[in-house]
Amino acid sequence: MEILGVLIKRGAEASIYLEEWCGRKVIFKRRHPKKYRVAELDRALQIRRTKHEPQMIHKAKEAGVPTPIIFLVDLEEATIIMEFVEGKQIKQILNDLPSEDRVRLCREIGRLVGKLHKSGIIHGDLTTSNMILTPSGRIVFVDFGLSEQSVDLEARGVDLHLMRRALASTHYKYADECFNAVIDGYREIMGD
Repeated sequence: MEILGVLIKRGAEASIYLEEWCGRKVIFKRRHPKKYRVAELDRALQIRRTKHEPQMIHKAKEAGVPTPIIFLVDLEEATIIMEFVEGKQIKQILNDLPSEDRVRLCREIGRLVGKLHKSGIIHGDLTTSNMILTPSGRIVFVDFGLSEQSVDLEARGVDLHLMRRALASTHYKYADECFNAVIDGYREIMGD
């Protein structure tokens, strides 16, 4: 499957392209081979991870967390074709919001993380880069490439700790305010 779209991001595991497909804007996420791995092992890992991410996105959606629609999974090409979510990364807008809106947004993020954790889903990369605010005000979680299923308290704690560190590094002026709001929303779902 040839990708002719625009490269949006090249990460350690995959490249993300914006593409026109079947009359709509979509994201092609293609995992790239790792030259340092034994070829057979690398191929098996690519296939496993390409299968795993859409499954976790589906489970998150079932838990009530907005996620992109998956249109196609091509194991041969290690490619996932999914909905392009219109909006802005929360990373881009959070610092510029009035305090009241920032707290409200972070509380909703906390509720969504709570829904994931209550359903046994650990996102694995909870940063404001992996959350999109749509024009209608919905928060959509993306990039479940590092996600896993677990009800382990420590795994949940690590997920939340990563969120705290991401807020401290990217939104340092508001990190405490934001994380406290995330925890407030999280408690609404998970309890104390």
